[in-house]
Amino acid sequence: MTSKVEELAIKHSKQKLIYRPSEKIGIIMVNSIPALGRLTALRFIEWVQNIPKGVIALPTGKTPEYFIKEVNRFLHGWHRKDIQKELDEGGVEPSKKPELKGLHFVQIDEFYPANPLHQNSFYYYVNKFYLGGLGLEPERALLIDCSRIGLPSNKNLGHIWPDDEVDLSLRNLTGNTKLERMQKSVIECIDQWCTEYEGRIRKLGGIGFFLGGIGPDGHIGFNVRGSDLYSTTRLTSINYETQAAAATDLGGIEVAKKRLVITIGLATITYNPDCTAIVMAAGEAKAQIVAESIQSERHVHYPATVLQKLPNARFYLTRGAAKFLTSRQNEALTQSESVTPEQIEKAVIDLALEKHKKIETLTYEDFTSNTAARIILKKCSEKVEVVTRKTAKRLKAKIEAGTEILKGSVFLHTEPHHDDLMLGYLPFIVRHIREHSNRHYFATLTSGFTSVTNIFMLMQLKKLKIYIDTDDFVKLLGEGYFDPCNRVYRNRDVWQYLDGVAANSRVMRDDGESRRLVRNLFEIYDMKGINILKSRVDELINYFETQYPGKKDTDYIQKLKGMCREWEADCLWGYFGWNSESIYHLRLGFYQGEIFSEDPTINRDVIPMLKLLKEIRPDIVTLALDPEASGPDTHYKVLQAITGAFKIYERDSGNRNPRILGYRNVWYRFHPSEAELFVPVSMGMFSLQHSAFMNTFISQKAASFPSYEHEGPFSELAQKIQVEQYQMLKTCLGRKYFYEHPSALIRATRGLVFLKSLSLDELYSHTRELSRRTENL
Repeated sequence: MTSKVEELAIKHSKQKLIYRPSEKIGIIMVNSIPALGRLTALRFIEWVQNIPKGVIALPTGKTPEYFIKEVNRFLHGWHRKDIQKELDEGGVEPSKKPELKGLHFVQIDEFYPANPLHQNSFYYYVNKFYLGGLGLEPERALLIDCSRIGLPSNKNLGHIWPDDEVDLSLRNLTGNTKLERMQKSVIECIDQWCTEYEGRIRKLGGIGFFLGGIGPDGHIGFNVRGSDLYSTTRLTSINYETQAAAATDLGGIEVAKKRLVITIGLATITYNPDCTAIVMAAGEAKAQIVAESIQSERHVHYPATVLQKLPNARFYLTRGAAKFLTSRQNEALTQSESVTPEQIEKAVIDLALEKHKKIETLTYEDFTSNTAARIILKKCSEKVEVVTRKTAKRLKAKIEAGTEILKGSVFLHTEPHHDDLMLGYLPFIVRHIREHSNRHYFATLTSGFTSVTNIFMLMQLKKLKIYIDTDDFVKLLGEGYFDPCNRVYRNRDVWQYLDGVAANSRVMRDDGESRRLVRNLFEIYDMKGINILKSRVDELINYFETQYPGKKDTDYIQKLKGMCREWEADCLWGYFGWNSESIYHLRLGFYQGEIFSEDPTINRDVIPMLKLLKEIRPDIVTLALDPEASGPDTHYKVLQAITGAFKIYERDSGNRNPRILGYRNVWYRFHPSEAELFVPVSMGMFSLQHSAFMNTFISQKAASFPSYEHEGPFSELAQKIQVEQYQMLKTCLGRKYFYEHPSALIRATRGLVFLKSLSLDELYSHTRELSRRTENL
């Protein structure tokens, strides 16, 4: 049974709630991340209007950003005419403002052991955004405060878990020491508390409104892949995928690996048969696990399949997250008046990969055995031989296009973070750098400080403490070497470090690193002199030794961490001969290290990019093309800023000629049909790519903030992806195409980078509008 809000949303989506038999649960699709937040907020408000004293469980993390913002916008502006109209058009009764103080709130999960006072604890989050933000009554909330669960009197979490590690095997052991026996007792007390927490939820009748995201392994709450579908509230471990996803919030994978979790169970969520359970997901990165969770029968491999037993359970999805829902994709194909070359290409490639056959050997029987291919064949009204020949020709043309070298061009390579360019399409950059008629500029749009750990900074500062006692440092200081404005000396920092890389000299590399760190400290703190520097270094060492991982840093520390990332980018492009005059660090202001970063604004975020476009006047601009990410993250917002800058640039200059090349890297991937250039990658390029990453991105070598797909540095994952893309094309075109090609470049290919070419109009259509202020410029 659908609610009025859902009925209107389904009508607007122009699709059915569920396509049986492939789909096992209802789905509502929207066009963007903000629209996802708005729909979820409207459904929540509608539910509260009908059940004002019900039991709710709401998510933490970045997923609910727009849900929280939209609920607050509706409630605070309830009596405004425009809000009243929006509510009415969205299916909510505008004359009946909901009262949230009667609701019972259930905290879904928490890391253990987590200090509830720390800003990255979920206890802190729900108090800030739900109890405080939405005005829920604390007395009617069931919360998970680790400092109050199972501890003996006069003991705190540090006494019981001095190294923050919890050994669950103590459940089955007696314990060899006094500490282990105390830990065993605490674990048993937590288990009892979890049983009682479960009982309190059930005494309330169970959860009436559940809202959650979905993790990379399909977890809801912290019920990871493999969880018992009848699980209840418990203290448990989590898998690597979940640890990796949590690493940013916790201050690194090193911390995440030590954490257990307390989570409500799958049976907790489904205990109330009338529960409205909504899983919200955005972005193509979630598309595969979303499809598996929706199209699979109930199975422990896919925890969200437990929701199939609830008639009011739904998935609210952006179109990107729904990308692999086969019935919906086939329905869209069926309803379309015609098919595009890209749609034909996608269907044929998918069929070849499914059948493990070369495209030109696909038969009519192959096409008719696959629904999408069958629809495509019918709509294009061409014989199988013609369709396959054209598709193979298009793919070969894309590879040929990827081998072409542009000449006499000005490139502006942009990236959200400092390693996005090299992980996205370094082979393309390197080959165009070798053509000396080209000019290249590199721009990182955020400071990237959140990916630098306290442990790394501590290591750098301890090395610096030794360095500033050397005669070489004193000599350079006397020469004015560390003047932050001296570009010649800034470049020398890089050359010194790279000389150390070439000579395999740790001393020379450390010297280059320390020079730049001194320069950064002089710039940030506007200081001079050895004694002041030494005091500042001691102060910073104390800071990084005493701050808990994941805590938001002060502005000075954020800038210092960000400048460490900027140094790494300078070293990377120094690898290829480019100095600081060609490298820009824009440090856009929306990137502030908050749980929810602000949307880009004109003056703060768009204008810096606009100035860069006007200064460089590029022929080619590259950008991370993630118009719909896994959440409202940095890539998505950087894309907004760049798009806003291009609109003003086009208006002011009349220049519509810049060619846009979109790339994706370790977080998102193009289907071959979505890209226009397939850039060959050789074994030598793999080696260069990995060595450059490991030698320049020194804060990332330990992979403290890894992908859930790979436990190791991002350069290894980039290679893995490029090899997989090559293997796809080798299947489609046959190994003979590569192995016997007349070009040595193609014969040497063992990986491929996919790039998408866009016009300005195509870029605009991919990007959500910044705000009304942007549109009115």
